[in-house]
Amino acid sequence: MQLSVMLLAGRIFAELARKFKQPSVVGEILAGLILGPTILGMISPDSFDLLFPAGSSSLVLDGFVQVAVVMLLFVAGLEVDLQIVWQQGRQAVFTSTLGLVIPFAIGFVFPYFFPHFFGYTDEGRRLAFALFMGTSMAITALPVIARILMDLNIFKSRMSMLVISSAMINDLIGWLIFSVVLGMIGKGHQNMTLANTIMLTIGFTIIMLTVGRGILNRILPWINKKLAWPGGVLSISLAMCFMAASFTEYIGIHAIFGAFILGVALGDSEHMSERAKEIIHQFINNIFAPLFFVSIGLKVNFIANFDPWLTLIILIIAFVGKILGSGLGARLGGFNWKESLAAGFGMNARGAMEIILGLIALEAGLINEKVFVSLVIMALVTSMTSGPLMKWSLSRKWKN
Repeated sequence: MQLSVMLLAGRIFAELARKFKQPSVVGEILAGLILGPTILGMISPDSFDLLFPAGSSSLVLDGFVQVAVVMLLFVAGLEVDLQIVWQQGRQAVFTSTLGLVIPFAIGFVFPYFFPHFFGYTDEGRRLAFALFMGTSMAITALPVIARILMDLNIFKSRMSMLVISSAMINDLIGWLIFSVVLGMIGKGHQNMTLANTIMLTIGFTIIMLTVGRGILNRILPWINKKLAWPGGVLSISLAMCFMAASFTEYIGIHAIFGAFILGVALGDSEHMSERAKEIIHQFINNIFAPLFFVSIGLKVNFIANFDPWLTLIILIIAFVGKILGSGLGARLGGFNWKESLAAGFGMNARGAMEIILGLIALEAGLINEKVFVSLVIMALVTSMTSGPLMKWSLSRKWKN
């Protein structure tokens, strides 16, 4: 019953969001707010407890959500095209570096020196908390950015390729930093030290994107030829996804990182056809993704935990850091001010990635409900404003 209600509500509100030219994720999270303690739990607590009771059904639903998160990051990895990154060269390096370093620095400094404003009192994990906040300000949402650029009909432009390649680099480095943060707070294998976790994480990333990518490129033709299509490539891909996820979970890094890196290695193969990617996308984005985003609204009461000042500060840090860093990087890379500002607005789209980060941090006890709510609102606001701001910037006449 839970899965049925969540999928139906998610689909209805996703379609409504699309009517208003907003990402589907906005509608799916809104569906969760209505079904969760924010709306249904306040209007009819008995109905909410009947539909989402505590106990075994809650554990089963959490299991579905965890699988959905792993598959979402696998899909995000499939979007990464390493050839595009190499082609952009110096411009992508400038944009991605400043677009990562500046928002990370701003996002790190304020929580580190003013932790009590962010509701954080555990001095022993203050560094991990500040690193997490910096990462959540620095990372982007590649699927959301790609969709915005397609909607603006500029996906194949030079500026668009710069934004996409810079977002890819941001995601790779951002998830690596977040993996280290999770290692710092003690998630993972008991006998694994933080140093070993970091070394194994970096080693896993390098091997998967070099040797692993080559091996996948060799076995994919055999899978496409010998096994039923598309069932063969779909099942084998997901099997490898969960295998990589289990490995990174074992070494002390969240399963999502292994799924993401495997997606990058697999998606970069010339034998992974666009049609096969589309089938995987449709399967995950229309079944598992709604379950995750609807579940966001079930976690906390967004009205009771809404802190306007905290939310405003996080929004300011997010906007200033990303637009300033990415815009400056694009300008140094040789783009004019109009394109540079548009690139900054494009890179500012957060969406799903920050929400996934926030949920994992909330479950690990690294952040409280108020920070989580503020991060979700920040992700939604940046996703909703990125497209209109890019369109405004590109339509204006600026001096080069």
